[in-house]
Formats: sequence, C-alpha cells, structure tokens
Amino acid sequence: MTDLSAFPITKKWPAQNSDIIQLYSFPTPNGVKVSIALEEMDLEYEAHKVTLSDADVKSPEFLSLNPNNKIPAIIDPTGPNGPIGLFESGAILLYLADKTGKLIGSNKADKAHITQWLMFQMGGLGPMLGQLGFFYKFAGSEWEDKRPQERYINEAKRLLGVLEKELDGKDWIVGDYSIADIAIAPWLRALDFYGAKNVLGWDDHENLVAYLDRFVSRDAVKKGLVTPSRD
Repeated sequence: MTDLSAFPITKKWPAQNSDIIQLYSFPTPNGVKVSIALEEMDLEYEAHKVTLSDADVKSPEFLSLNPNNKIPAIIDPTGPNGPIGLFESGAILLYLADKTGKLIGSNKADKAHITQWLMFQMGGLGPMLGQLGFFYKFAGSEWEDKRPQERYINEAKRLLGVLEKELDGKDWIVGDYSIADIAIAPWLRALDFYGAKNVLGWDDHENLVAYLDRFVSRDAVKKGLVTPSRD
C-alpha cells in the first residue's frame, strides 16, 4: 500500500485503498466534474464526502491539501514523481486528461480548443452562474436593490447565447466529448436547482437543451453526479 502519511487530510478522511486516487468532494457543479471525469476515464478512485460546512472545508486537515478551502481536491498516489495532491477542478481535469490521454482531443489543435473552453467555464460560466444563484435563489434574492440580480441574469443570458451558437450543428463543444463538456454541462444543470431556467429563457436554447440531455444520459455522468453521495 502507498504511504500517504505526508498528506494530513488522510487523518480525517482515511484511505481504505491508498493505491488508488483519493477524491475529496461533494456533489456540486464543481465537485461532480472530477467524479464524472474519473468515471469516464475508467480510473480507480475512492470518494470521500467533504461537506461544505466549516467543520470540513475549513478544517486543518482539508486546508493542508487545499488552502483555498473549496472542493474538490485529489491525491493521486501514482503521480509523476510519486504521490501528488491537487485542488481546483479545472486543474484536476487537465491533470487527469494528461495522465490518461483521454478526453483531451486527438491533436494539439483540439487540445488547445478544449483548454480554451475549459477556461471559459472556469473564468466565466461558473463564476457568473454561481453569482446568479446567490442573487436569484439564495440570500441576495432578498435584497431590495435588484441591480445585482439583473446584472447576473443578463450576463447568464449572454453566456448561454455564446454556448447556444457554439453548439449549432455539433453534439459537443470541441469535436468528440471532452473535459470541456464535463466542465460546462454541470453548471448548465445547476440552473434547474437555482430555479432560473424560465427567467433565462432556457427552453428557447434548443442546442443547449439537447446538449444537456445528451450529457446526463451518459452512464459515467449518472454515476459521477451522485458521487460521493450527499447522504
């Protein structure tokens, strides 16, 4: 068995099999990116539920792996120079794609474009839809000043328009199914949780509706969306 004692997080969430990838996550849009990727790439892994409570994400053990106190994070016992710990979902997707040679395109041009759309999600779609959720469903929805809510509704509409146009005549964002899709689709799925589909005119985006249906019908996605379990 691989010695993971150098990673204090394993004291709070012990590895049952330290020879396989250890995933520390919760089924949020960012969290399920990694569980879906691990399933799609057919990599062995062990999932540890790290709730969003301060007791978990702000614990010394979790902060030892991710000082930014956000899920997901991983430890790969078979890293390039021995065991390696990583946080940031986009970085983990790129790492796993490079490790396996899967879901990253068949040539350098495809890889560049897949990375481009991954960055689109990380820098734009995810943060903007996250703010939409705050101002439309959660605490921000109670604010009398509706300008922040209007701002993020309009920005979400703009981003959906970008994706709707990009998917015209295509099944996936870049060529075959890739980590770009694994990054983008869970955030589109979150619009249902936020109750924001109607205000964004979701049903008018025929390409996006079909795209998300294709995504959630995949067996690996079905499993990744509930790993680790919320219960």
